[in-house]
Amino acid sequence: MGAISPLGHDSTSTAAAYTSGKPAFNTIFHQGIPTPVAALPAEAEEQLQQLLLANPVYKQLDRSVQMAVYAARQAAAQAGWLNENAPTDDDLAVNIGSSRGATGLFEEHFGAFQQENLSSSASPTTTLGNLSSWVAHAVNAGGGQISHSITCSTALMAIANGVAWLKSGMAKRFLAGGTEAPLTPFTIAQMKAVGIYSRLADHPYPCQPYAAEKQNTFTLGEGAAVFALEQVLNPAPGTPVVEGVGLGFEKLVSKTGISAEGINFQKSMRQALAQLPEHDRQVDLIITHTPGTRAGDKAELAAIQAVFGDILPLITTNKWLLGHTLGASGALSLQYALHVLQQQQFASIPYPHHLPQQAPARINRIMVNAAGFGGNAASVIVGVAS
Repeated sequence: MGAISPLGHDSTSTAAAYTSGKPAFNTIFHQGIPTPVAALPAEAEEQLQQLLLANPVYKQLDRSVQMAVYAARQAAAQAGWLNENAPTDDDLAVNIGSSRGATGLFEEHFGAFQQENLSSSASPTTTLGNLSSWVAHAVNAGGGQISHSITCSTALMAIANGVAWLKSGMAKRFLAGGTEAPLTPFTIAQMKAVGIYSRLADHPYPCQPYAAEKQNTFTLGEGAAVFALEQVLNPAPGTPVVEGVGLGFEKLVSKTGISAEGINFQKSMRQALAQLPEHDRQVDLIITHTPGTRAGDKAELAAIQAVFGDILPLITTNKWLLGHTLGASGALSLQYALHVLQQQQFASIPYPHHLPQQAPARINRIMVNAAGFGGNAASVIVGVAS
């Protein structure tokens, strides 16, 4: 696993951030209005810049691609797959996605276009295919290279693709994840135009999923996370294992595709649970999508109640710490799930909320949810080998 986010640049710094429970938000002025965002901290930014200094060709790429390369190289190195001078690994496939893609560079090039000074690099550096192709280049992967966007379900859809490719034999090793660099003027303006952006710039917790006070507190963050996946018949005890992957879609009922019942979530969760052993289709914890919007948070909780009935698993989220990273959010939630499985602890939500927080004796299996515009949802169940 590799990741870079407002919470850190490696497993140690991220674990420390989750242990401290300190949110990663700061305030910028966007169109003259104080606006909360979650950007990379100084140490993570320094690590990213060191990557660019060591590989000057990366400087031409969008920030979303740069973060994906950073996270992918970290994951590949951890898996023992990062062989700089070896022949191209044709058995290693890549699927990296993003909701918005090269937002920073696109806005820069569009500004240049308005000034009739458009660069020849505008098209090559803003295509979504940049993600997988540059990541593949960075890790010496020669297998399938997929870039995609299914809005905020993107990263978990990449995990689903990885599982499918490995089970089909189309790849022996697979790098899957998501990245997002949405802290740009136009992207922030788009989220504000939807009417969901948090106005709590002066609050220590500007993003408040499941808050007792009913208001929209959506807050943007940036980051990337990538996972090294392979199919292993007898994994060593303690190895993280993807046990189930579910996808769900529903007919559009609004611009954002949210129904009050969370039909898409119901479908994705049930599909993932159906892949567990028939006698053991339970999870100990759900890390929810919940971006801090009234309609979205309520719909997901309704879907969880419909699927699990009166005996709900423990429910939590990490967005009150790092905001909504759009296409990367599912991957960063999955990173959080692996942290919880390893450390057997999670950050307790500090503001007034409606969620029970009584943890079971041990957390052995976690479901991660994600959903996006268009009525889509994805659920991934992860546990550890015994």
